[in-house]
Amino acid sequence: MGGFAAATTVRRVAEGRYAAELDGDFGIGEAINGGYSMAVMTRALLEESPHPHPIATSASFLRVAKAGPAEVRVEPLKAGRTAAVARVTLVQNDQALVEALITTGTLDGDAAPAYSVEQEKLPPVEECLEFPPNNGFARQVDVRYDPATMGWLDGRPAGVPEMRGHLRLREPYEPDGILLALAVDALPPVVLNTGASGWAPTVELTWHMRAVPAPGMLAVHGRARLVSDGWFDEEMEVWDSAGRLVAQSRQIARVGRG
Repeated sequence: MGGFAAATTVRRVAEGRYAAELDGDFGIGEAINGGYSMAVMTRALLEESPHPHPIATSASFLRVAKAGPAEVRVEPLKAGRTAAVARVTLVQNDQALVEALITTGTLDGDAAPAYSVEQEKLPPVEECLEFPPNNGFARQVDVRYDPATMGWLDGRPAGVPEMRGHLRLREPYEPDGILLALAVDALPPVVLNTGASGWAPTVELTWHMRAVPAPGMLAVHGRARLVSDGWFDEEMEVWDSAGRLVAQSRQIARVGRG
């Protein structure tokens, strides 16, 4: 289909309804990436919202999205001067795949934070690891991983469920709220670093846009607090090239079964 802009394009077909074509490159195997699904949903919502930024998203993943035609349904619930809320549903073959409540607002791109935690240090891009861009997700999304968090690739997981790296799209596309929706779910599952393997499906994910990102690469930092009884959480921080925290997320997911 092309790059991220084309792959998240939606077309209005009726009031509150948008046609989309889910791009298989934004997935692993047959399963479409959850962050990409949220990006498509956010693109549709912003066509109708009085505000330009997805401030808060809470998404439940009901079924696996696959490449091909889909529909996004937008149901406005509130439209205020500072915030608007809508229910947004991604549908395929008349089945709801992702159900989300999304709050939009307007952020000041020049606002300086009154307080912020400090960003964890990352190795320079040239010292990080890259998946070859020969198929699927890696063909579209360029992530350069901190080698300290990638021992699981060689059967030497660090034992600590964390992962981090630099992120950008392979096509020219400066970060915005729609790309942030992808970025908060773009890393491999952090539970791989505890020795787990296989697909780890997201059950619920909540993310917040905290600032308008500056142009350039993003830095993504993911970690879990608890892996137990077949479940794990994953917290993500996304920082822009100016060193500002621009997005945060937390999800609950199932541990892969190999």
